[in-house]
Amino acid sequence: MNKVFVIGECMIELQRLADGQIRQGFAGDVFNTAVYLKRAFPEIELQLITAIGVDSFSDDMLQFFGQESLGTANVFRSQTKVPGLYAIQTDNKGERSFTYWRENSAARHMMQFIDQALLSQFSKGDMLVFSGISLAIIPAAQRPALWQLLNALKAAGVVMVFDPNYRPRLWQNAEDAKQQFALAWQIADIALPGIDDFAQLYQLTSLETVQQFCAPFNITELVIKDGKNTVYCLAEQQVTPVTITPVSKVVDTTSAGDAFNGVYLGARLTGSSITEAVTLASIAAGEVIRHKGAITPRASFEALMTTEKSKLAYTAKQFRDADFSRR
Repeated sequence: MNKVFVIGECMIELQRLADGQIRQGFAGDVFNTAVYLKRAFPEIELQLITAIGVDSFSDDMLQFFGQESLGTANVFRSQTKVPGLYAIQTDNKGERSFTYWRENSAARHMMQFIDQALLSQFSKGDMLVFSGISLAIIPAAQRPALWQLLNALKAAGVVMVFDPNYRPRLWQNAEDAKQQFALAWQIADIALPGIDDFAQLYQLTSLETVQQFCAPFNITELVIKDGKNTVYCLAEQQVTPVTITPVSKVVDTTSAGDAFNGVYLGARLTGSSITEAVTLASIAAGEVIRHKGAITPRASFEALMTTEKSKLAYTAKQFRDADFSRR
């Protein structure tokens, strides 16, 4: 069984509905990735690395982790901090705006709970997923401990997955983000950036310039997302473009990229080709943006993934059979 660790923050999510009511849920970029990976590929073991409080919201959050079959052995409980909180509003095109309250977030101080024994445990994983937000929320004084952890896991053979997910408001300035991202690019085996990440932080807006930027690093699999446009995957010195079918009605784009990441990684871990993985991941993202909030209804998402995985498996078998018959 594959074992995947994700390190980052889960927050309390408040959604303002059309009638003015507020609906409460839980979300956070790498957490969302973990949820959708596990829903699509239940055979993969998912372990969260984060921190929450001892308040009632934290209790509910921990229960939600369990409902999504996510491992909680490394969900630490702070006696003095609480989960971060954000409120989300969407316009008539499904685009989002956020208001955050995360200054007292327990996840910001998760490194104080991680010791050498836990490092040994994490080293037994197959993959670790982290993001630009995972880096941004950690106070500057605690970042050396985070990099010590990540570099030790890299040295132990754990596949390192980095999603830039650049959010300017989380950083002291752009140079601070660039410095931390430079360290992330150096250890990333798989990178899952969006064109918008590069446009905002590096003023790079094309596939060619992003490819040139990433060329000096030892990234074995680079998946460049561009919203509803073609996804470009660079691996083994080849570029594989995969066309995306746009969704006709967008309700809420929250966590579409996170869902893509989770399903893509799960598909690759279980043997899918790059094209198959991107196709399935784009279907997952398309389903997510048809619903409000970061986490969609579980049953319908799992049913969709089961159906689409069967279709892809059947298509792949047809290609294999056709290839064999030509020999």
